[in-house]
Amino acid sequence: MIILEHRALRGPNYYSRYPAIFMRLDIGELEERPSDSVPGIVERITELLPTLYEHRCSVGRPGGFLERLERGTWAGHVVEHVSIELQNLIGFSVGYGKTVDSYETGIYNVVYRYRDEACGLAAGIEAVDFVERLFAGEAIDMPAIIDRLRKVRDAHMLGPSTAAIVDAAKQRGIPYTRLSEENSYIQFGHGHRQQCIQATVTGHTNLIGYGIADDKAWTKQVLGDAGIPVPQGRVCGTFDEALEAVRDIGYPVAVKPLIGNHGRGVSTNIEDDQALRDAFDIAAHHNPSAIVEQYIRGEDHRLLVIDGKLVAAARRRPAHVVGNGVATLQALVDEENRDPRRGIGHENLLTQIPLDEQSLRLIGQQNLTLQSVIPAGEIVFLKPTANLSTGGTATDVTDNVHPEVRYVAERIARLVGLDIIGIDLLAETLTRPLEEQSAAVVEVNAGPGLRMHLSPTHGEGRDVGRPVIDMLFPNSEATGRIPIAAITGTNGKTTTVRLLSHLLRQAGRNVGMACTGTIEIDNHVILRGDYSGPQAATIVLREPTVETAVLEVARGGIMRRGLGFDECDVGVLLNIASDHLGEHDIHTLDELARCKTVVVDAVRQDGTAVLNADDPRVLEGQQWARGDIIFFTLDPDSRPVRQHVREQGVAFTVHNECIVMRQGHVEAEVIPVVDVPITFEGHARFNVANALAASASAYALGLSIADIQMGLQTFHPTPGQNPGRTNLIEADGIKVLIDYGHNVPALEALSELVSCIPARRRISVASAPGNRRDQDLFTLGTLLARMHDVVFIYETDARGRAPGDAARLLREGAESVPDACQVEVIMEEQQAVDRAFDEASEGDLLVLLIDDVDGAIERIRGRRFRSAAATGSGGEPS
Repeated sequence: MIILEHRALRGPNYYSRYPAIFMRLDIGELEERPSDSVPGIVERITELLPTLYEHRCSVGRPGGFLERLERGTWAGHVVEHVSIELQNLIGFSVGYGKTVDSYETGIYNVVYRYRDEACGLAAGIEAVDFVERLFAGEAIDMPAIIDRLRKVRDAHMLGPSTAAIVDAAKQRGIPYTRLSEENSYIQFGHGHRQQCIQATVTGHTNLIGYGIADDKAWTKQVLGDAGIPVPQGRVCGTFDEALEAVRDIGYPVAVKPLIGNHGRGVSTNIEDDQALRDAFDIAAHHNPSAIVEQYIRGEDHRLLVIDGKLVAAARRRPAHVVGNGVATLQALVDEENRDPRRGIGHENLLTQIPLDEQSLRLIGQQNLTLQSVIPAGEIVFLKPTANLSTGGTATDVTDNVHPEVRYVAERIARLVGLDIIGIDLLAETLTRPLEEQSAAVVEVNAGPGLRMHLSPTHGEGRDVGRPVIDMLFPNSEATGRIPIAAITGTNGKTTTVRLLSHLLRQAGRNVGMACTGTIEIDNHVILRGDYSGPQAATIVLREPTVETAVLEVARGGIMRRGLGFDECDVGVLLNIASDHLGEHDIHTLDELARCKTVVVDAVRQDGTAVLNADDPRVLEGQQWARGDIIFFTLDPDSRPVRQHVREQGVAFTVHNECIVMRQGHVEAEVIPVVDVPITFEGHARFNVANALAASASAYALGLSIADIQMGLQTFHPTPGQNPGRTNLIEADGIKVLIDYGHNVPALEALSELVSCIPARRRISVASAPGNRRDQDLFTLGTLLARMHDVVFIYETDARGRAPGDAARLLREGAESVPDACQVEVIMEEQQAVDRAFDEASEGDLLVLLIDDVDGAIERIRGRRFRSAAATGSGGEPS
């Protein structure tokens, strides 16, 4: 079998409302070998993957997939189910999948859910190899497969602290985006409502507070000055200074790097000069300066304060083992490290216990070696500090914190100025006030780990991710989302996106807009290119100033990667017409319609789907639409719209040559059509429809009728406001109409406007991308010939065709028209435009259906300049 395509669909898509993996799979000779022709396949796969019994498949009950396997199914379908189950076996709960035939024999589109993208892709690759071996009767090493997938999981998974916060966000319906694979940098929410974290450091974490926490001497000064008990000590740059400090403090002491974390370089309970020298050398590996301070006897506690409130407390113990009277110390450590809860770093609930220099020193202080047999019940401590990152354990004591201790912890958070702070407190107990016992704060931590509170070794776990999210999004109903309007269809997407963005900006909103041509933030172009796909959505939703996102959604992006967002407030479906058929296994208009309805299927339940009631396939697509429905129509007597309005639905239409909003018995006039510049006094009916769609969308987003009116009458078909879309310019007595009509339906709509513009001759420069079907290119050529007196054909992106092939089909179509117009092929766009300008003279209409709009505008400006210079206008000599 050969994987032809394999990628993640990162949002609602053609196959699912949820993220999924897409695999285009050529099963080769297995097309002739369904599963019922493979002896013993059910028994063997059940032995290897017994949990496949839970797969219901289309049968609808446990064991359903195995029944299908026994009756006979194809290898692609088996790959789907194995991909799903392999993810389940490494801890990701997934269940959805589907496998569909393609238009090519032996090639299947396999789709299955994922939780982690890297693991989903890896599971698919493993599943293909598994199924090949299964059908061939070859050996399959399941432990090795699971081990490889676990390595992928561990390399990409979020740490427990970040994962807890993400889980809390998901429970609140707050979207999140992983901004970096290398660290735990996460964005919650969108646009101006977003909040970011890096592990447990937030965008509001005080930089000064972070610096205080990072500097142990500064911490002691701040807390000591405020009356918080801290160990007596001083900063030392040399061993001699450390000896001098001990003379004042007295043994026992603790030594720690001035700046550091996770207990690295810390030594405790030092009782003689040699141990002091060893401890100072260990600390010097982490920082040139060390703190030497009195050793406080007591239990090690971690107090977690979030947003000024104590939310969890844990008693920690250093890494240790308990003897059994038989095993050596080394064997006990090895056995402890085999605990499945222990992993590397922060990947698991507990951390592996490394035996380093500090461990060996501590073991020696207890008069032991690694070969010593430890008596039953005796505890041997292996680390000087209780950090979980060095193998320590934790017991939850949140319910046993005395009110005075709670007050001290919350006061420390205010004094240091941290929104999330971990306080390390040595105390005999937390059940009594600190002044009544031996106790001191030895350290505070910015960005503290949450692992010990989430899943303590002993006691109740605490959901400490929730208070972080509640702090970042204090309104319990807030989700961090901004309104998203997503617009799709065959034609008119870019104009509608630009017009809706203009309406919103005129109403005072900061808009992030992405379309074919640009991404614009707050009316500033930040990127140029084709941004009608999911990447553009991601860029817009990351912008911190954006209040509303308006996104063009093209068919290609939906099929390649999905929408790029999980839901939208307004989904707009403009029309369904023949274009790009034959790509991504979309061969019919019905299939194209289903692809486009992904946008309205992604509308949130309290959102709005805006649908073109004049298009039968769009009208039929309302079965997929979520939320409320607003229709737009050029036919004020449309029967489905009239019924919708009678039922208190909203519709935008044209009545008495005015754009109006209807609902129930109400008809509100918005604006006369002639006052909407992009309609060319109503002659550009396609732009009347676009204006209706934009008006309906704006209304759904909360704009008033007055706001919509103001926006419609101030949006002009100029290169500045709507570049490359019905821009009509005059120079040297020549009218120039620039548009992007690259398919038959768009050109048919444009022809009505072209015929209404008076002209001596109509001259066109046109092309079409090579990914259109032969008959589409031929028909486009015939339409160009019927509309114009002269046609110059150039070739744009060949997209898989041989050079000149698309231009040839266009020319043949144009020349097939009786009394054909003058047709000339000039392969380069710039040369074709130059030739058209040379051909044109006063009174002609030049129709440029081109890609390089800016270049054409510069040529027009050049003609204007030459004209002005020739006539001596502006007071200059001729």
